[in-house]
Amino acid sequence: MGQATTLYFTLLYLHLLSICWCQRSNPDSERLSCDRCDRRLSCNCSYGGFTSVPTVTDRALTLDLSFNEIAMVTEDDLKSHRHLKALNLHGNKLAVIHPSAFDSLWSLEELDLSNNQLTALKQKWFRKLGALQHLNLLNNPYRCLGSPAPFQTLVRLRRLRFGGPALEELKREDLYGVTQLEELTVHGNNLSRYEPGTLADVWPLGRVTLSLRSAFLTNTALARAVLEDVSYPETPIILEDLHLIGNESVQPLTAAAKRRIRQISLKNVSVSDEAIVSFLMVFNGVPLTSFWLDGVTLTGEGRWAQAKWTDQKSIDEFFLRNIVVLDVWKFVSLLELGFLLHYPRKVSVINGRVFVMPCPTSRLLVNLQYLDLSDNLLTEMTLSESLCDGHGTLKDLRVLNISGNALKSLSTISRLVAELSKLTHLDISRNAYSSMPRACSWPSTLRYLNISGAKLETITPCLATTLEVLDLSNNDLKSFSLFLPALRELYLSGNKIQSLPSGWLLPNLQILTIQSNTLNMFGRSDLQSYERLQNLQAGQNKFVCSCEFVAFLQSDIKGGDVQLTDGEESYICDSPLYLQEEPVGQVYLSVVDCHRVLFVSVSCGVALFVAILLCILLWRLHVLWYLKMTWAWLKAKRNSRRRQRCREREGLESLLSFDAFVSYSEQDACWVDNFLVPELEEPRDNDEESVNHRPLTLCLHKRDFLPGHWILDNIMSAMERSRRTVFVLSENFVQSDWCRYELDFSHFWLFDRNAGGEVILILLEPLSKDDIPKRFCKLHKLMSSTTYLEWPQEEEKIGEFWRSLRKALRGEEEDY
Repeated sequence: MGQATTLYFTLLYLHLLSICWCQRSNPDSERLSCDRCDRRLSCNCSYGGFTSVPTVTDRALTLDLSFNEIAMVTEDDLKSHRHLKALNLHGNKLAVIHPSAFDSLWSLEELDLSNNQLTALKQKWFRKLGALQHLNLLNNPYRCLGSPAPFQTLVRLRRLRFGGPALEELKREDLYGVTQLEELTVHGNNLSRYEPGTLADVWPLGRVTLSLRSAFLTNTALARAVLEDVSYPETPIILEDLHLIGNESVQPLTAAAKRRIRQISLKNVSVSDEAIVSFLMVFNGVPLTSFWLDGVTLTGEGRWAQAKWTDQKSIDEFFLRNIVVLDVWKFVSLLELGFLLHYPRKVSVINGRVFVMPCPTSRLLVNLQYLDLSDNLLTEMTLSESLCDGHGTLKDLRVLNISGNALKSLSTISRLVAELSKLTHLDISRNAYSSMPRACSWPSTLRYLNISGAKLETITPCLATTLEVLDLSNNDLKSFSLFLPALRELYLSGNKIQSLPSGWLLPNLQILTIQSNTLNMFGRSDLQSYERLQNLQAGQNKFVCSCEFVAFLQSDIKGGDVQLTDGEESYICDSPLYLQEEPVGQVYLSVVDCHRVLFVSVSCGVALFVAILLCILLWRLHVLWYLKMTWAWLKAKRNSRRRQRCREREGLESLLSFDAFVSYSEQDACWVDNFLVPELEEPRDNDEESVNHRPLTLCLHKRDFLPGHWILDNIMSAMERSRRTVFVLSENFVQSDWCRYELDFSHFWLFDRNAGGEVILILLEPLSKDDIPKRFCKLHKLMSSTTYLEWPQEEEKIGEFWRSLRKALRGEEEDY
């Protein structure tokens, strides 16, 4: 059988080596990546289905690869992880580790290789792990630790766990180099060979956990040798997975008894009455102070009176958890165990299905100071029996834990414990209280009270004012408004509280925990109401990330008297929506977000100022005029084109009806009617020029504009049907709105037709160029030339004026 097993693992080893070689020789093979890393650089890649070590960030501090399908670790898998402090490969199919796989992990402090397929341990794996402190090699199929000693380079190793179902042999040189340990765990249920002294060189030695089921049953000498090497008065011993049936199965413990150990625990064991009696006899007179039974099945009936003559006065603590009595109805009264119950000061019976501890039994616990009956089946009625209805029992009791039972009435509990005159700590959590009475009677010595995990919706003055520590976590409280002058620690996590309690109600409060509530925000004023608050835990709430709260949490609270002990990463924004799930410490809010009213006011002011500047600028540059005239020009021109298309459809030509369109002010109409029109339109017989040329036709607005038409259309039509445009300029003209319109249109007309000669300027009176608006750049250019006529003041020059005007209107070349 042994040769077949060796052959199987040898073939498996060669197969995995061939796979490793193929992967190294194939450059195209790619490793999967794992991106499940948090802000603390802790990467949890467990249960990921990985068949090889995935790639993660080189800055990772913790890497959890447990419960995957990884079969080997190659030389390059972890080469870049120089900062890694913890590596967990528990629960894989790991059978091959390259000798240099861990060489780059200089900072590694914790390594877990348990529950894999390692058939042998190699010293080369650990040669560069000088910082390693915790090493777990449990439940691998190696039969021995191997040679050379695998742990000799681990000078800082403090916790070592090795062994498993296949471990058969331990030799003295196996633990060479291991000098001191805080914790040692050895699983050797099938250990068959042990060299005495193998574990004796490890000193100082902290807690030791041994699993030696086969040795206790069949090889008591081996079990005795192991116990003798690890038994010291200061070293707690934990024995796991045992079947203690008769006297022989307990005999290995004599080695521990001789070394006068003070603490021993039995875990996951089944014990008969005979074995318990034998155990008590073995430790007769031994200064055993603590006896733990965790996960114990009692197969007997509790008939231990045969050991009542033994000396167990030194036992200070009995700890019983997860106790199963196979035949509970035959189990004898605990009154027969008075020799064990008189002395201990601490008794714990946890999850033992205890529904009552009879009053006579309670009276035996004369020295009891600590009683833990949590996770049992106590009710108010049976608790009353256990405490003898509060009549003079358990006078020295200081700590009482009855959490996780079937209690419902706070008033009954307060009444029952009121006579416990030395009680300081009371844990009544995880019960079914739905309400709190208005008044309760508590011992005046009560300092610590735990009522967490109930169904309380409100609190009342029922709570004792002497309390220094109060735990109301995981209830349905919506507020806390009770004056407790002595309270130093308050725990309110897991409720529905929306704001911090008022500080003036808790003048001595130093620690406040209010995580996982509906707290929206808090600020400096909230904390300033507390006189002595030092530590605050308020994370995991639904925070509204306002500017005040973000600024307070990012800067104001730092360096203050109050410290956030649950870390900044616990403070996450819940609103506004665009900041949801963002850590408050990483939120950036702009001026717009934080000073919206001020920003809007300043923005409106700036916008108004810019608008005023823009209006002034537009006025100075005549932009509005340009826009107005462009719109009017385009509209009038569109109408003109419409008229042109109508004439084309009717077969009519576009004829010039007038020689000139005259634009003038109504106040200058007298000059136009009495001088201009008669001189140009009416022929004179004595005028040689009139005989040679026909009279000119003028377009005047008062006689030629079509009534009922838009004035701008009339102006546009007049300009279109006239060869020239004559402007009679005067102070009156400049002040006339309609003349300015006609002047504006002529300006556009000049630009549109690019013809400066079609405009004739007549100055009735001396007029400076500055009197013409500066926006008429074309007219300014014309006036800068000599192409305008001035109405002469001398009588003899008037004839020359009319001749020059006629020539200009007829388009004859002459400087006028």
